[in-house]
Amino acid sequence: MGSTSDRTEHEGPGRRDLIKRSAALGLITVPAMGFLSACATGGGGSSQAAPSGGAVGQKTDKNPLGVKEGAPLEAFIFKGGLGDQYAKDAEADYTSTYKAQVKHTGTQQVGPKLTPRFAGGNPPDVIDNSGADHLDMNKLSTQGQLQDLAALLDAASLDDPAKKVRDTIHPSTIEKGKHGDKFDVLYYAFTIYGTWYSQKLLDSKGWAYPKTLDEMVKLCGEIKKAGIAPWTYAGKFPYYVHFNLFAQIAKIGGMEKWIAIDNLEPGAWTSNDAVREVVEHYEELAAKGYFLEGSQGLTHIQSQTAWNKGKAVFIPNGSWVENESAPTTPQDFGMAVGALFDGTGDKMPHGTLRAEPSEPYIVSARGKNPVGGMELLRIMLSKKHAQNFATKVKSLTCVMDATEGMTLSPGLASASKVFKEAGDNLISLQLQEWYPALTDEKIGGLTGQLLVGELKAADWIKKTQAEADKVARDSSVTKFKRTA
Repeated sequence: MGSTSDRTEHEGPGRRDLIKRSAALGLITVPAMGFLSACATGGGGSSQAAPSGGAVGQKTDKNPLGVKEGAPLEAFIFKGGLGDQYAKDAEADYTSTYKAQVKHTGTQQVGPKLTPRFAGGNPPDVIDNSGADHLDMNKLSTQGQLQDLAALLDAASLDDPAKKVRDTIHPSTIEKGKHGDKFDVLYYAFTIYGTWYSQKLLDSKGWAYPKTLDEMVKLCGEIKKAGIAPWTYAGKFPYYVHFNLFAQIAKIGGMEKWIAIDNLEPGAWTSNDAVREVVEHYEELAAKGYFLEGSQGLTHIQSQTAWNKGKAVFIPNGSWVENESAPTTPQDFGMAVGALFDGTGDKMPHGTLRAEPSEPYIVSARGKNPVGGMELLRIMLSKKHAQNFATKVKSLTCVMDATEGMTLSPGLASASKVFKEAGDNLISLQLQEWYPALTDEKIGGLTGQLLVGELKAADWIKKTQAEADKVARDSSVTKFKRTA
């Protein structure tokens, strides 16, 4: 189904590069080191629920948004681990329905190419804002550049006119896509985050996926004795480890305490016992040599390749990994994902999973055809195109139950299984979406040091709190607040 956080990016659902960024016209986060293939997703001004300009046609039962027939549409799609064919397929249906030309651009450089266009008042209509060089959606929303998508939510769904679009997508999609009270980002994919592994490898060794942090440490000892590294990770981009580490904190400590972290509250890191327990767990893994040697120098692709080749058993990642690592995955690999581990006195039950919307789509409020941009998203939210997405990129969308009855690839089948088993025990985080420079660059740097034994858990916690406090005090950073 994202990603903040998801997610990424990994060249897939929305997550960002751990590298220094500089603001270009205040709209974009640009990696100074130029590694563009790593994953990324993530005051005043207003744009109304109905577009204030652009092409507008007559509303009918079959055209609930009022798309103007024949009016051109421009789509800018991040072409990373998910590719862009799924978007082209939806665009073909748009062209057929509205007899309109769709100008399509697939790129990994969304921000660099679009920053001058937003500044010049000539943005494309609909944008998949992913990748390491994504646009800063918080600033765009604050400046009134993003179309309010309330009209899309309230439009009739393509599959069942009796149902509104809002009733066909996972509720967290709406929560995740808000800036304040305005819903202006549609996270199209739905990412399952967790610990990924080869079921074939575990079965061949007689190993069972651990249920607790302690069981994981014990199993790592057995794995190491067998001559295999228990873990690897994208050391060039250590924020990948946060996909698990942050969610593990939320599971043990509870969402109320994690929300305090999302909200940059004083002492949110240092006063949370779950933070200490989880970070000390990672410190122990590092101290006992449970990470593949050289992981600190690997990109996300290199770490996934090492994992595919059986050099390591576990890797922290999101459900885009199946499609992204397909070129090096053995046919009988049996890709699978496990839920979060139990700790001490957990506030959330066994089976709790981090699963949340990812792959952010935005519509330009000042584009030439914002109504058409919303209509393209309505087409993509049909069961036909949700299933097409699952087939082509082995990932779920935010459309509920869209894959029912489908034959799924191993990784996607596993992700769907743990998602169903989790029920309502799902974790969704905002910190990486709202403050990517904090999580990916600052805290990511600390995590990198932790995993090679250069930083103790207590120092990681102290320094992470200090970095969060700096952002909280920085008046130039727009702040957001969540209550649930």
